[in-house]
Amino acid sequence: MSAIYQRVAFVGLGLIASSMAHAIRRAGLAGEITGTARSAETRQVALEIGLVDAVFDTAAEAVVGADLVVLCVPVGAMAGIAQEIAPYLEPGVTVTDVGSVKQAVIAAVGPHLPEHVHFIPGHPLAGTEHSGPRAGFAELFDNRWCILTPLDGGDAPALERLVSFWQGIGAHVDLMDPPHHDLVLAVTSHTPHLIAYTMVGVADDLRRVTDSEVIKYSAAGFRDFTRIAASDPTMWRDVFLTNKEATLEVLGRFTEELFALQRAIRTGDGVLLHDYFSRTRAIRRGIIEAGQDTAAPDFGRAKR
Repeated sequence: MSAIYQRVAFVGLGLIASSMAHAIRRAGLAGEITGTARSAETRQVALEIGLVDAVFDTAAEAVVGADLVVLCVPVGAMAGIAQEIAPYLEPGVTVTDVGSVKQAVIAAVGPHLPEHVHFIPGHPLAGTEHSGPRAGFAELFDNRWCILTPLDGGDAPALERLVSFWQGIGAHVDLMDPPHHDLVLAVTSHTPHLIAYTMVGVADDLRRVTDSEVIKYSAAGFRDFTRIAASDPTMWRDVFLTNKEATLEVLGRFTEELFALQRAIRTGDGVLLHDYFSRTRAIRRGIIEAGQDTAAPDFGRAKR
């Protein structure tokens, strides 16, 4: 595949950026890759392992000459980065991001970008519990979805170019309006993460179950909760603080469902429980049939 962008600049060099860089090289999607990260150690590692062609101490330096800039930092840091890079962005450059909240990113980044910039917020639905530049791998996005939330009045050719870029990386692409994205992700990602953090916290607080027992007897359910709860705490703090309304709405509905199940257990309503579990089991089958997981254990991820 021929290059879609001449220079791609990453601000932040963690799991998503490093995986994107590997996928870009695999498909030949860019002539050059530059990057920056807050940590000097991260910048050095990225250069040593050939993740980027050039690394810079500041975001302002990294974006000079780029025709695609990808913001791979926590949502809470987006506004500051946007303000820093704005004077150094080339005319016609596309700026996108990988944050899992979209309305907050648009509010944080949009006001700082000049008119000659194409701002197309994005969110690749892929990840692992690992982080850092060494955690990335080119296959992370294969057969996964990337949601783009283009703004009204945006440039159509710039959007088409970014769609082609993500498809070249290996992802399916869907377009969505920002509020709907945030509600969908509150259901499929944000609230499940909060529940996972809570369940692991309950196990930690329940002193009748010793730490060794929690670790030794972790069945698949709890083990999977701990995998989710191992995700980056800064990122998830920002997600919940910036997607409050949607997350609280879904949590309210979750609480209602939980109360209904509590009552069924208390009253011995086996029919309700069986029907409920049968209905929800179908969701899992749908995920497998859509190719977003396999029936294999450990979330179907191959050992690497």
